[in-house]
Amino acid sequence: MKFVKDNVDQQIAHYQHILAERINAYTAANPNSALYAPIGYMMELKAKRWRPMFLLACAEGYGASAERAMPAALAIEVFHNFTLMHDDIMDNAPLRRGQQTVHEKWSTNTAILSGDAMIVQAYQLLADVDNDLLAPLMLLFNSTALEVCEGQQMDMDFESRQDVHIDEYMEMIRLKTSVLLAAAVQMGAICGNKSEEQQRLAYAFGEHFGLAFQLRDDYLDVFGNPNDFGKQVGGDILADKKTFIYLHTCEADGGVHKNGLLQWHGTHDPEAKITSVKEIFRASGADDACLKEIAIHSQAASEALGRMEIAPEAKIFFTALLDIVQTRTV
Repeated sequence: MKFVKDNVDQQIAHYQHILAERINAYTAANPNSALYAPIGYMMELKAKRWRPMFLLACAEGYGASAERAMPAALAIEVFHNFTLMHDDIMDNAPLRRGQQTVHEKWSTNTAILSGDAMIVQAYQLLADVDNDLLAPLMLLFNSTALEVCEGQQMDMDFESRQDVHIDEYMEMIRLKTSVLLAAAVQMGAICGNKSEEQQRLAYAFGEHFGLAFQLRDDYLDVFGNPNDFGKQVGGDILADKKTFIYLHTCEADGGVHKNGLLQWHGTHDPEAKITSVKEIFRASGADDACLKEIAIHSQAASEALGRMEIAPEAKIFFTALLDIVQTRTV
């Protein structure tokens, strides 16, 4: 296996290009109807394609061709977008990647039904893998799909609970966001016919990478530069979301900062709320605690990657991506 570019940005662009070609072919093959139009719309929204990219890079790093791994990569991406389509309904979100969400552009019923069709298509795509890959990939895909649903349920439960703890939050983001990335990396190892130990390491790399990535999102939502972040900083504060930063503040120093946060629950002047809550977060040390947790999971991902027996070029690529997680501003 030889990566086409030494520059990580160019390598990412390479994977995004080949994935875009296959995704465009997938959507073009769908009938022109009310059921499938929202699927094409959703899949064509601008996206980083991290999960299928990691799957392809891992597969190639383990000596498999991108073509052998492509059906699994497409299945992962279609499934991911199905979850986003339904999550947007549950969150009543008006925008996705800067564009109208499907339920806003069409209707809630359409988004539900088109999402249902997407999960069926994800399984159809996965069924196109080579026969020797079908059983192990299907087992992993099924268990991961259920875990994602479990994570979404936990997230919904947290909205009405005031007794959420950091360990519960970490489990929620592991299930809701991290396990799908972890499964994608393990699928790459499966495509390369690697041992269970190598598969376990691949999964661990993806799992810790995903946790670090989500925690960095939490941090940037509060402390990021709005000119870099690309969306409103403080959105989680305005929504009273129970993120790592929020929960650390509630639990730090015996809970002395919790009442200060509770005073800002609900509707207030947005600018005043964001400014005041950020001050409470900083006073509790939540900003430093979040950066420390990101570093812990980045290190765990790095250690797993170090033990993965993949091509040096792939290891360099994944290391560069791990560095981006810790320093990114968007």
